[in-house]
Amino acid sequence: MSQEELALAVGVSRQTITSLECGRYTASLVLAYKIARLFGLSIEEVFDFSQVEEL
Repeated sequence: MSQEELALAVGVSRQTITSLECGRYTASLVLAYKIARLFGLSIEEVFDFSQVEEL
C-alpha cells in the first residue's frame, strides 16, 4: 500500500503518513485506531511504544 493510498483510507494527507513513518509526528488516538483497524491489527501491533515514558 502506498502512502497516498493509506492517507486516503484514513482521511489524512500523504505528508502526515510520511511524518508518522519518520517519527516527526505522533498519531492521535483516533488516527492510530483508524490505521490499526484498516490492517486488522491492534494499535500496539502497529505502533512501537517502547520509547514512551510511563506516567
